[in-house]
Amino acid sequence: MRRTGRVSSPARRTALVAAGLVAALAAGPLAAPAFAAPGSSAPASSTAGSPAPASARDTSGPDAKALSAALAGLPDHDATAALVRVGGNGGWQGTAGVRDVRTGAPALENARFRAGSVTKVVTAAIVLQLAAEGRIDLDGTVQRYLPGLLTKDFKEPVTVRQLLDYTSGLQPGASLGDTVEAGYPHRFETLTPRQVVAASVARGPAYTPGTRQTYGNIHYTVLGLLVEKVTGDSYAHQAQVRIFRPLGMRHSSFPAAGDTGIHGPHNRGYDWIDGKLVDVTEWNMTDRFAAGDLVSTTADLERLLVGLFRGRVVPEPQLREMFTLPDVPDAHYGAALERIEVNGKVVWGKGGSRPGYTAAIAATRDLSRTLVYSVNSTDAKGPGQQAAAERFAFPAFNR
Repeated sequence: MRRTGRVSSPARRTALVAAGLVAALAAGPLAAPAFAAPGSSAPASSTAGSPAPASARDTSGPDAKALSAALAGLPDHDATAALVRVGGNGGWQGTAGVRDVRTGAPALENARFRAGSVTKVVTAAIVLQLAAEGRIDLDGTVQRYLPGLLTKDFKEPVTVRQLLDYTSGLQPGASLGDTVEAGYPHRFETLTPRQVVAASVARGPAYTPGTRQTYGNIHYTVLGLLVEKVTGDSYAHQAQVRIFRPLGMRHSSFPAAGDTGIHGPHNRGYDWIDGKLVDVTEWNMTDRFAAGDLVSTTADLERLLVGLFRGRVVPEPQLREMFTLPDVPDAHYGAALERIEVNGKVVWGKGGSRPGYTAAIAATRDLSRTLVYSVNSTDAKGPGQQAAAERFAFPAFNR
């Protein structure tokens, strides 16, 4: 059973923190974001998960006390809002923080947000479906499916499986800024997936494919192009018909080229830039494409997580690709998903970030514990992503 609660009165410290954030934002400019293993009372009208009764706390359900503590005090210097959903054997849901630091309006529990690299799970699922249909051979090569994409510098074949498990040897592609500070002046510009890949290809291979694992967006940007080539359809539409509609993910989408907004209810995203809290909600993210362009909700991502792990999205044996590490040194990713151990539990998941937003999905393989969160981190593209994971992911798996 999922438990929620309402905080009836704000702590004085929270009021002071919120006031400080508003003052910082008013002084700054306004704009017109790897799953990692593991804070402050909510504003008066925000929702925070409440502890289960004492009898329930002695069971194998989630640690409601620790989860509530993780949400306590938002907004603070590190995050302005957080949405957390825990499921499996017992359930818990919490929302804390503010929708907008200027108004102090409480955070929306049904908010849409930029899910960043959680997108890769959708992409991997589409590719593995196409493999199950016999339209893609996982041992088939980029040179075969996308002729001319790679230059003669790529003397060794690059397979679809190597793209899926980050062992392709491709180098990072073009970017409009590797940090929020660098990208902010270019936030309304457009960089196409083809331009991203062309810059990667021009640099040549980083290593022989299949010998190392190097996490990066470029693998999944190429997979997005592969999906479009094989299906003769847009990647975004394939995601709709293959993943979102069948799973009932009614609030998930990919922005049209050049679209800078989050459509529908959402909590605004902020980042500290040059010592000022800046609204970074409006941003053209389409250069991330099949690697990181998803807009979703925690409820939708929970549907994706559960449906995927239960075999409703990708059939066996293709699903095993997601839970199989390549035979290379220090591998910890299968197809999209990362394997980690949290408090003695093996957990598979994926995190992602965009300016102002960090998100993650994670679960034990048997779905005895699931987690989805979205955090409006003020340092989502820096150490703040790891900090958010430590603050909100660890408590979900600590028993």
